[in-house]
Amino acid sequence: MTSLKDISAACGVSVATVSKALNDHGDIGSKTKERIRQTAKEMGYSPNSAAKALKTNRTCSLGVLFSDDGRSGLTHDYFSEVLESFKNTAQELGYDLTFIGGKRNGQGRMTPLEHSRYRRVDGVAIVCADFYDERVEELVKSEIPLVTIDHIFHNRTCILSDNVKGMEDLIRFIYDRGHRRIAYIHGADSSVTQNRLSSFFRTARRLGIEPADEYVSEAPYRDTEAAYERTAGLLKLKEPPTCICYADDFSALGGMNAIRDRGLEIPGDISVAGYDGIKVGEYLRPRLTTVKQDTALLGSRAAECLIELVESPKTAIARQIVVPGRLREGESVGRIVE
Repeated sequence: MTSLKDISAACGVSVATVSKALNDHGDIGSKTKERIRQTAKEMGYSPNSAAKALKTNRTCSLGVLFSDDGRSGLTHDYFSEVLESFKNTAQELGYDLTFIGGKRNGQGRMTPLEHSRYRRVDGVAIVCADFYDERVEELVKSEIPLVTIDHIFHNRTCILSDNVKGMEDLIRFIYDRGHRRIAYIHGADSSVTQNRLSSFFRTARRLGIEPADEYVSEAPYRDTEAAYERTAGLLKLKEPPTCICYADDFSALGGMNAIRDRGLEIPGDISVAGYDGIKVGEYLRPRLTTVKQDTALLGSRAAECLIELVESPKTAIARQIVVPGRLREGESVGRIVE
């Protein structure tokens, strides 16, 4: 196995210089650094992770807590894109990923905190979870560096999609198309839902609309069957809405099926809009009107912030970073001409 001493002999420099070059220290010239790295690569050098962990007290491994109530796992369109970006950025910065929260030991299933300590991860990203679960709260209150996505905890860094502005942009677009009877089938209770729902009501009122109580209902995220049933109920109203907004694009598929099963056309008879901007929405006919969340930026910023907390614990500051989305107009919201 190639050692630092072997590389130093091949390059004619000290072992300390080799170590500094491989660890990207700033007091080594760029040409020397590149020559040493290229030599190490050609000689098949691979750092001993166990030895490095002992020296730096870091394992260069990040934990990811991902628990999806809908059981779609890594096939979840939205979160899979966030995770892919998180993974790519972490790997570029020299870190591996470990999924935590599900391992069993002799006494039963470990808590996320126990699993994090067992795997000796340097930090944890909570990408999707029941944030009100006491086991999640235990992890959040621990000493482990941590970031969350779309949920705010006191004194913890959070990467937020701008759900307030996204919903405002969507409702204003629908309003500008002439719609005044706008319904909203929102997701289950969470900070994301609360922000979107508040923005829905606030924007509507600013535009002079007071949504009827029966126009607003709840269905679990990504639940096409529940969205189908809620949509069917809206269509039975004496004065049904002219446009229905859904909690996410996947739920919108269920709503669109309910509309078509009743012989109605989209957007000729009724309009629909989703949220998230998943790829399938681009292939629907008509193309789905939605808000495209910047999953790439959400994931990369989460990785960058977590690694900053790991590597610079004395200077890193807990903060909230808001990532804007953008309206994708699509074709599923028609224009009402009076």
